[in-house]
Amino acid sequence: MIGPRLYSCCNCRNHVSLHDDIISKAFQGRNGRAFLFSHAMNIAIGPKEDRHLMTGLHTVADIFCADCNEVLGWKYERAYEATQKYKEGKFILEKSKIVKENW
Repeated sequence: MIGPRLYSCCNCRNHVSLHDDIISKAFQGRNGRAFLFSHAMNIAIGPKEDRHLMTGLHTVADIFCADCNEVLGWKYERAYEATQKYKEGKFILEKSKIVKENW
């Protein structure tokens, strides 16, 4: 029996999210494509800061692998526009920073 399909840190293979937690693959990260996840695990969350992203102003916090400290993406803490509120509490993981496991 193979376990659930998941995503791991590209650097140390620490499990960071489940495939079932993907909300959207149509996001842009700092270094190319990124996925929006409802949950992330085995991560550390950095300090909150306001950033102007493609969809407007958001309060975000960078997320790091809990094992090797690789920056994996960010967490949306607050969205200032009504149409962006669905992102609050969600996680962006950059495609270039994660690898698939159990596929």
